[in-house]
Amino acid sequence: MPRRRAPLASLPAALLTGLAATLYATGPALAARADEAGPPPAMPTPSASGACAASLGAVAASLRYDSRLAAFKTPFGAQPAKTWIEFQLTALPGVEKLELVVERRRVEGNEDLIAYAEEARVPLHKAGTAEGRERWKARHRFGAPGVYGYYFIATIDGARYVVQNNADPIHWTKEKGSMGPASIARLPEGPDAKGPFSIRRYRQTIHASDFAVPGFARDLIYYYVFPERFRNGDTSNDPKVGQARYQDHGIERHPRWLDRPYKPGSGDGSDAVYNNDFFGGDLAGLIDKLDDLRELGVNALYLTPVFQAASNHKYDTGDYKRIDPAFGSNDDFQRLTSEAGKRGLRVIPDTSLNHVGADSPYFNRFGNFPAGGAFDNGKANPASPYASWFRFDLSRPKPDDQYAAWIGIKDLPELDKSSRAFRDYAFGRDGVMQFWLDRGAAGWRMDVAPWVPDDFWRAWRIAVKRHQPEALTIAETWFDASKFFLGDTFDATMNYIFRNAVLDFAAGVSAERAYQNLELLRESYPPQALFASMTLLSSHDQPRALHHFGVRDDSPPEKVADGKQRLLLAMFFQMSYPGAPTIYYGDEVGLGGGEDPYNRAPYPWADEGGQPDLALRAQVKRLVGLRQSQPVLRHGSLSAPLWLDEHVIVLLRQDGRRSAIVAMNNATEPMRVTLALPPALRATPFIDALTPGAPMKAAGNGQLLIEIGPLSGRVLVGD
Repeated sequence: MPRRRAPLASLPAALLTGLAATLYATGPALAARADEAGPPPAMPTPSASGACAASLGAVAASLRYDSRLAAFKTPFGAQPAKTWIEFQLTALPGVEKLELVVERRRVEGNEDLIAYAEEARVPLHKAGTAEGRERWKARHRFGAPGVYGYYFIATIDGARYVVQNNADPIHWTKEKGSMGPASIARLPEGPDAKGPFSIRRYRQTIHASDFAVPGFARDLIYYYVFPERFRNGDTSNDPKVGQARYQDHGIERHPRWLDRPYKPGSGDGSDAVYNNDFFGGDLAGLIDKLDDLRELGVNALYLTPVFQAASNHKYDTGDYKRIDPAFGSNDDFQRLTSEAGKRGLRVIPDTSLNHVGADSPYFNRFGNFPAGGAFDNGKANPASPYASWFRFDLSRPKPDDQYAAWIGIKDLPELDKSSRAFRDYAFGRDGVMQFWLDRGAAGWRMDVAPWVPDDFWRAWRIAVKRHQPEALTIAETWFDASKFFLGDTFDATMNYIFRNAVLDFAAGVSAERAYQNLELLRESYPPQALFASMTLLSSHDQPRALHHFGVRDDSPPEKVADGKQRLLLAMFFQMSYPGAPTIYYGDEVGLGGGEDPYNRAPYPWADEGGQPDLALRAQVKRLVGLRQSQPVLRHGSLSAPLWLDEHVIVLLRQDGRRSAIVAMNNATEPMRVTLALPPALRATPFIDALTPGAPMKAAGNGQLLIEIGPLSGRVLVGD
């Protein structure tokens, strides 16, 4: 049935805490290409009720299963290998047979291929009757780490029905379903009946029993920097027109720091080449502003690539072991990590081991480097030490068609990740990974992780962790990243599902609808991975948060003020939810911008003529301080919402004796909710962590009345 607004009675709070991540599966069967998945529906699909229930029949429509409730499944969420999981369904009398179907899941590339291979069928048995409903039970031991799919088949009057995941759309993820309450349908028949999208599987993550992430990860608050646009601290290393080259073109240099980034074809007077305009940001500028960042309260820096490359974004790597001269030197990177460390900040660099730049010594497509590249001046060079790094088809007449390029982008020759020579260079003894860890990096954020084979990441993780056990490993994965959280590849992800769900909520989308994406993550991700993942709102790949809230260059003051209030609500969500909050440079002072390149605008420094919103920054600093001062917000468990309706989300966080009630309201008017607290909390006095006042306590009946202001949130803490 469609989710309804909760009544002024509480939702139960005592659900088990945990997370279940989707696991990597092997096996050849049931493959589908990504483009067969189709677009996600605009709204959640109703479960069996009304006319649908009538078409199923009373007994089939009465089937009940909910993966989040202990009454139906225990233990909750992601579990270590060899865990027994107990399942229970209930229904009116008349079910003849119930089966649990367990399959292993396999995902390749950017969900280009999704496949399931059956592993077990487990019969459920009747276990009694209560209140006119029969209980059916089964248990299954999940073995090796992986992501498993499962569903149930019910036989009623000779007909077969599937008890499956719901049809909630999940951001960036091809398979629908947020888990939780099941939907019921006739079991599909025909040649495609068992395809990956014909049945909506529940997913169960089984991870290695020793899967652990660095202990500091859940305490991080990142400041996310696109270095070329943050601060110019050393004008002597600025790229020079007439000297610097981009592929077989020249470069453009902005005369003013506050210029708009150039976009070819926009009429801004720039040339026809993308990614060749420069402002002069560098590592010296970042070092100069470390005190400002520490004063803001952040304790980690995430840097998009800083290694030598021709473009302004630096994902077209030219030299993995050299800082780009326009950013400084290798010594400047060590100075950055050293100075950051003195202020309690860790530095996490970014790179891609999926592709390099065509304009690089490794490839040398344009002949801008001495001979020795794998494709010198557009001609394959089998004698190159890098020749085995790439795949060529020399039967093609045009040079640009003779090499594999990542998703067809000819400026990014794709690396052959099976190349032993490349693997040795990337993470062998004295490899790229170890080189920068030894110079102060605290870990790695790895670009386009899904395009790199899993066996590569397994070997990579072993090498990184062997060299520095506390190195943090982060995957750029936009869809459900569960397959990376089995304990053999990554510690965390950039949580784009969180980003979209929270921006939707702050923009006014139904809280009930938006939050289902986060419930999927609570159930799918192991807690250690969820708590370590970067909870971002803006990025260099997506429009900034203010743009999402409708703020444009010509917006009237009232629209800008509304957008900033919604940004603060989204940041409140960041700071009070599990994970590592991630502030994209400039968001804290009201920097806006739409699609690339406008989401990469220069920071509006006052001494460069900018007008940073310092009042907004002070409010952001207050929210950062809230998280830093309340360990329960960084470490506390997360249960199912205490309250969830059209506008309000209320969460319970618990860390030992300390509890926090987090309440958020996306309506433009104040909202009041009455919570029925768990018995253990009914005598607890709660204090508002942002606006301390008289303690609040539940009434004698255990109910606590909370008022939440418009477009805002509250954190009530108590011991």
